[in-house]
Amino acid sequence: MAQSSHGTSTNIGDKIIEHVANSDVMIHFELFGVDLSITKHVIMLWIAAGLLITLGLYASRRYRKEGRPVPTGLTNALEYVVDFVRTGILIPSVGKDHVLKWGPLIMSFFFLILTMNILGLIPLFNYINHGHGGTTATGNVTLTASLAIITFFAIIIAGVLEHGFFKHWKNMVPGNVPKAVLIILIPIEIMSMFVRPFALTMRLAANMTAGHIAMLAIFAPIFILHNAYVGVASVAMNVGITFLEIIVSIVQAYVFTLLSAVFIGQSIHPQH
Repeated sequence: MAQSSHGTSTNIGDKIIEHVANSDVMIHFELFGVDLSITKHVIMLWIAAGLLITLGLYASRRYRKEGRPVPTGLTNALEYVVDFVRTGILIPSVGKDHVLKWGPLIMSFFFLILTMNILGLIPLFNYINHGHGGTTATGNVTLTASLAIITFFAIIIAGVLEHGFFKHWKNMVPGNVPKAVLIILIPIEIMSMFVRPFALTMRLAANMTAGHIAMLAIFAPIFILHNAYVGVASVAMNVGITFLEIIVSIVQAYVFTLLSAVFIGQSIHPQH
Protein backbone atom coordinates (compact mmCIF):
# COMPACT_ATOMS: atom_id res chain seq x y z
CA MET A 1 0.00 0.00 0.00
CA ALA A 2 1.39 3.37 -0.98
CA GLN A 3 2.24 5.75 1.85
CA SER A 4 2.82 9.50 1.74
CA SER A 5 5.77 11.19 3.46
CA HIS A 6 3.59 11.89 6.50
CA GLY A 7 2.48 8.27 6.81
CA THR A 8 -0.98 8.87 5.39
CA SER A 9 -2.27 6.30 2.94
CA THR A 10 -2.52 7.57 -0.63
CA ASN A 11 -4.31 4.48 -1.86
CA ILE A 12 -7.37 5.64 -3.78
CA GLY A 13 -9.40 2.77 -2.38
CA ASP A 14 -8.80 4.06 1.14
CA LYS A 15 -9.95 7.52 0.07
CA ILE A 16 -13.17 6.13 -1.41
CA ILE A 17 -13.94 4.10 1.70
CA GLU A 18 -13.14 7.12 3.86
CA HIS A 19 -15.74 9.11 1.92
CA VAL A 20 -18.59 6.61 2.06
CA ALA A 21 -17.92 5.22 5.55
CA ASN A 22 -19.61 6.42 8.72
CA SER A 23 -16.41 6.34 10.76
CA ASP A 24 -15.98 10.11 11.18
CA VAL A 25 -17.15 10.99 14.67
CA MET A 26 -18.26 14.60 14.98
CA ILE A 27 -19.16 14.51 18.67
CA HIS A 28 -17.97 11.68 20.92
CA PHE A 29 -20.57 10.62 23.46
CA GLU A 30 -21.03 7.57 25.67
CA LEU A 31 -23.93 6.62 27.92
CA PHE A 32 -23.57 3.76 30.42
CA GLY A 33 -20.67 2.41 28.40
CA VAL A 34 -22.61 2.49 25.12
CA ASP A 35 -21.01 4.48 22.31
CA LEU A 36 -23.62 7.00 21.12
CA SER A 37 -21.20 9.21 19.22
CA ILE A 38 -22.68 11.52 16.61
CA THR A 39 -21.31 10.77 13.15
CA LYS A 40 -21.70 12.58 9.84
CA HIS A 41 -24.65 10.38 8.87
CA VAL A 42 -26.48 11.21 12.09
CA ILE A 43 -26.02 14.91 11.39
CA MET A 44 -27.33 14.49 7.84
CA LEU A 45 -30.33 12.60 9.22
CA TRP A 46 -31.04 15.48 11.61
CA ILE A 47 -30.70 18.00 8.78
CA ALA A 48 -33.13 16.02 6.62
CA ALA A 49 -35.64 15.72 9.48
CA GLY A 50 -35.35 19.44 10.25
CA LEU A 51 -35.87 20.39 6.60
CA LEU A 52 -38.95 18.15 6.33
CA ILE A 53 -40.51 19.52 9.52
CA THR A 54 -39.88 23.09 8.38
CA LEU A 55 -41.21 22.34 4.90
CA GLY A 56 -44.33 20.65 6.28
CA LEU A 57 -45.10 23.49 8.68
CA TYR A 58 -44.54 26.13 6.00
CA ALA A 59 -46.55 24.34 3.31
CA SER A 60 -49.49 23.64 5.65
CA ARG A 61 -49.65 27.09 7.25
CA ARG A 62 -52.65 28.18 5.16
CA TYR A 63 -54.57 25.04 6.11
CA ARG A 64 -54.11 25.90 9.76
CA LYS A 65 -55.43 29.44 9.20
CA GLU A 66 -58.14 28.94 6.57
CA GLY A 67 -60.95 26.44 6.20
CA ARG A 68 -60.64 25.45 2.53
CA PRO A 69 -57.67 27.30 1.02
CA VAL A 70 -56.64 27.03 -2.63
CA PRO A 71 -53.13 25.51 -2.66
CA THR A 72 -50.47 27.45 -4.54
CA GLY A 73 -46.71 27.32 -5.00
CA LEU A 74 -44.91 25.06 -2.56
CA THR A 75 -48.17 23.84 -1.02
CA ASN A 76 -49.45 22.77 -4.42
CA ALA A 77 -46.18 20.97 -5.24
CA LEU A 78 -46.21 19.14 -1.91
CA GLU A 79 -49.84 18.14 -2.40
CA TYR A 80 -48.98 16.73 -5.81
CA VAL A 81 -46.29 14.46 -4.32
CA VAL A 82 -48.55 13.41 -1.43
CA ASP A 83 -51.35 12.58 -3.89
CA PHE A 84 -48.90 10.61 -6.03
CA VAL A 85 -47.84 8.47 -3.05
CA ARG A 86 -51.46 8.08 -1.95
CA THR A 87 -52.92 7.05 -5.31
CA GLY A 88 -49.87 5.31 -6.74
CA ILE A 89 -48.62 3.41 -3.69
CA LEU A 90 -50.96 3.44 -0.71
CA ILE A 91 -54.37 2.73 -2.23
CA PRO A 92 -53.22 -0.13 -4.53
CA SER A 93 -51.15 -1.70 -1.72
CA VAL A 94 -53.07 -1.36 1.55
CA GLY A 95 -56.53 -0.49 0.25
CA LYS A 96 -58.53 2.73 0.43
CA ASP A 97 -59.93 1.90 3.87
CA HIS A 98 -56.44 1.74 5.40
CA VAL A 99 -54.88 4.84 3.83
CA LEU A 100 -55.39 7.08 6.85
CA LYS A 101 -53.99 4.42 9.20
CA TRP A 102 -50.78 3.66 7.29
CA GLY A 103 -50.45 6.82 5.23
CA PRO A 104 -48.32 8.73 7.77
CA LEU A 105 -45.74 5.94 7.98
CA ILE A 106 -45.50 5.40 4.21
CA MET A 107 -45.38 9.16 3.52
CA SER A 108 -42.64 9.55 6.13
CA PHE A 109 -40.58 6.82 4.47
CA PHE A 110 -40.84 8.41 1.05
CA PHE A 111 -40.10 12.00 2.04
CA LEU A 112 -37.31 11.15 4.52
CA ILE A 113 -35.48 8.78 2.18
CA LEU A 114 -35.85 11.12 -0.80
CA THR A 115 -34.58 14.10 1.21
CA MET A 116 -31.55 12.21 2.52
CA ASN A 117 -30.76 10.91 -0.97
CA ILE A 118 -30.85 14.39 -2.47
CA LEU A 119 -28.83 15.95 0.36
CA GLY A 120 -26.08 13.44 -0.30
CA LEU A 121 -25.65 14.91 -3.79
CA ILE A 122 -25.19 18.50 -2.62
CA PRO A 123 -21.46 19.42 -2.37
CA LEU A 124 -22.25 22.01 0.31
CA PHE A 125 -22.84 19.22 2.83
CA ASN A 126 -19.26 18.05 2.42
CA TYR A 127 -18.30 20.71 4.95
CA ILE A 128 -20.17 19.03 7.80
CA ASN A 129 -17.41 16.44 7.73
CA HIS A 130 -14.39 18.74 7.63
CA GLY A 131 -14.06 18.23 3.88
CA HIS A 132 -14.00 14.42 3.97
CA GLY A 133 -17.30 14.21 2.13
CA GLY A 134 -20.98 14.35 3.01
CA THR A 135 -22.07 11.03 1.61
CA THR A 136 -25.76 10.23 1.81
CA ALA A 137 -26.98 8.81 5.10
CA THR A 138 -29.07 6.23 3.23
CA GLY A 139 -25.80 4.59 2.21
CA ASN A 140 -25.41 3.59 5.85
CA VAL A 141 -26.62 0.04 6.48
CA THR A 142 -27.45 0.90 10.10
CA LEU A 143 -29.90 3.58 9.01
CA THR A 144 -31.53 1.52 6.25
CA ALA A 145 -31.76 -1.45 8.63
CA SER A 146 -33.55 0.76 11.17
CA LEU A 147 -36.11 1.77 8.54
CA ALA A 148 -36.50 -1.87 7.50
CA ILE A 149 -37.06 -2.95 11.12
CA ILE A 150 -39.85 -0.38 11.38
CA THR A 151 -41.41 -1.99 8.31
CA PHE A 152 -40.93 -5.45 9.85
CA PHE A 153 -42.93 -4.55 12.95
CA ALA A 154 -45.47 -2.58 10.91
CA ILE A 155 -46.22 -5.75 8.91
CA ILE A 156 -46.93 -7.70 12.09
CA ILE A 157 -48.97 -4.89 13.69
CA ALA A 158 -51.04 -4.43 10.53
CA GLY A 159 -51.93 -8.13 10.40
CA VAL A 160 -52.72 -8.35 14.12
CA LEU A 161 -54.93 -5.24 14.04
CA GLU A 162 -56.83 -6.52 11.02
CA HIS A 163 -57.20 -10.22 11.85
CA GLY A 164 -56.24 -10.70 15.47
CA PHE A 165 -53.06 -12.17 16.90
CA PHE A 166 -53.57 -15.86 16.19
CA LYS A 167 -55.27 -15.51 12.81
CA HIS A 168 -52.50 -13.21 11.60
CA TRP A 169 -49.90 -15.93 12.07
CA LYS A 170 -52.27 -18.52 10.63
CA ASN A 171 -52.68 -16.38 7.50
CA MET A 172 -49.00 -16.80 6.75
CA VAL A 173 -49.75 -20.31 5.50
CA PRO A 174 -52.26 -20.72 2.63
CA GLY A 175 -55.32 -22.81 3.34
CA ASN A 176 -56.02 -26.29 1.97
CA VAL A 177 -52.32 -27.15 1.83
CA PRO A 178 -51.35 -30.83 2.42
CA LYS A 179 -49.70 -31.41 5.78
CA ALA A 180 -46.62 -32.85 4.12
CA VAL A 181 -46.11 -29.56 2.29
CA LEU A 182 -46.40 -27.58 5.53
CA ILE A 183 -43.11 -29.09 6.71
CA ILE A 184 -41.39 -27.19 3.91
CA LEU A 185 -43.75 -24.22 3.62
CA ILE A 186 -43.72 -23.04 7.24
CA PRO A 187 -39.90 -22.64 7.46
CA ILE A 188 -39.94 -20.82 4.13
CA GLU A 189 -42.60 -18.40 5.35
CA ILE A 190 -40.66 -17.78 8.57
CA MET A 191 -37.51 -17.09 6.58
CA SER A 192 -39.39 -14.72 4.28
CA MET A 193 -40.33 -12.60 7.30
CA PHE A 194 -36.66 -11.78 7.81
CA VAL A 195 -35.66 -11.77 4.15
CA ARG A 196 -38.01 -8.87 3.43
CA PRO A 197 -36.38 -6.35 5.79
CA PHE A 198 -32.94 -7.62 4.79
CA ALA A 199 -33.75 -6.98 1.13
CA LEU A 200 -35.04 -3.50 1.96
CA THR A 201 -31.89 -2.76 3.93
CA MET A 202 -29.37 -3.87 1.33
CA ARG A 203 -31.20 -2.58 -1.74
CA LEU A 204 -31.30 1.02 -0.54
CA ALA A 205 -27.84 1.10 1.07
CA ALA A 206 -26.09 -0.64 -1.82
CA ASN A 207 -27.64 1.52 -4.53
CA MET A 208 -26.88 4.80 -2.79
CA THR A 209 -23.33 3.79 -1.86
CA ALA A 210 -22.57 2.49 -5.37
CA GLY A 211 -23.40 5.85 -6.92
CA HIS A 212 -20.99 7.73 -4.66
CA ILE A 213 -18.24 5.17 -5.23
CA ALA A 214 -18.71 5.47 -9.00
CA MET A 215 -18.43 9.26 -8.87
CA LEU A 216 -15.28 9.11 -6.72
CA ALA A 217 -13.71 6.44 -8.92
CA ILE A 218 -14.24 8.58 -12.01
CA PHE A 219 -12.72 11.62 -10.29
CA ALA A 220 -9.72 9.59 -9.12
CA PRO A 221 -7.70 9.78 -12.39
CA ILE A 222 -7.53 13.57 -12.03
CA PHE A 223 -5.45 13.25 -8.88
CA ILE A 224 -3.51 10.20 -10.02
CA LEU A 225 -2.50 11.28 -13.55
CA HIS A 226 -2.54 15.11 -13.17
CA ASN A 227 -3.66 15.39 -16.79
CA ALA A 228 -5.91 18.23 -17.97
CA TYR A 229 -7.59 16.15 -20.69
CA VAL A 230 -8.34 13.37 -18.23
CA GLY A 231 -9.72 15.97 -15.83
CA VAL A 232 -12.13 17.39 -18.42
CA ALA A 233 -13.32 13.89 -19.34
CA SER A 234 -13.79 12.93 -15.67
CA VAL A 235 -15.80 16.06 -14.92
CA ALA A 236 -17.99 15.54 -17.99
CA MET A 237 -18.68 11.93 -17.02
CA ASN A 238 -19.48 12.91 -13.45
CA VAL A 239 -22.01 15.48 -14.62
CA GLY A 240 -23.83 12.67 -16.38
CA ILE A 241 -23.57 10.39 -13.37
CA THR A 242 -24.89 13.16 -11.12
CA PHE A 243 -28.06 13.40 -13.20
CA LEU A 244 -28.30 9.61 -13.09
CA GLU A 245 -27.88 9.74 -9.30
CA ILE A 246 -30.79 12.18 -9.05
CA ILE A 247 -32.99 9.67 -10.87
CA VAL A 248 -31.66 6.83 -8.69
CA SER A 249 -32.39 8.88 -5.55
CA ILE A 250 -36.03 9.27 -6.57
CA VAL A 251 -36.39 5.67 -7.72
CA GLN A 252 -34.88 4.20 -4.55
CA ALA A 253 -37.16 6.29 -2.32
CA TYR A 254 -40.10 5.08 -4.41
CA VAL A 255 -39.00 1.42 -4.35
CA PHE A 256 -38.44 1.30 -0.58
CA THR A 257 -41.79 2.99 0.02
CA LEU A 258 -43.62 0.78 -2.46
CA LEU A 259 -42.20 -2.48 -1.10
CA SER A 260 -42.97 -1.45 2.49
CA ALA A 261 -46.56 -0.64 1.50
CA VAL A 262 -46.89 -3.90 -0.43
CA PHE A 263 -45.62 -5.97 2.51
CA ILE A 264 -48.02 -4.22 4.88
CA GLY A 265 -50.84 -4.70 2.38
CA GLN A 266 -50.09 -8.42 2.11
CA SER A 267 -50.45 -8.69 5.86
CA ILE A 268 -53.80 -6.89 5.76
CA HIS A 269 -55.09 -8.76 2.70
CA PRO A 270 -53.44 -12.20 2.83
CA GLN A 271 -55.93 -13.59 0.32
CA HIS A 272 -54.41 -11.37 -2.36
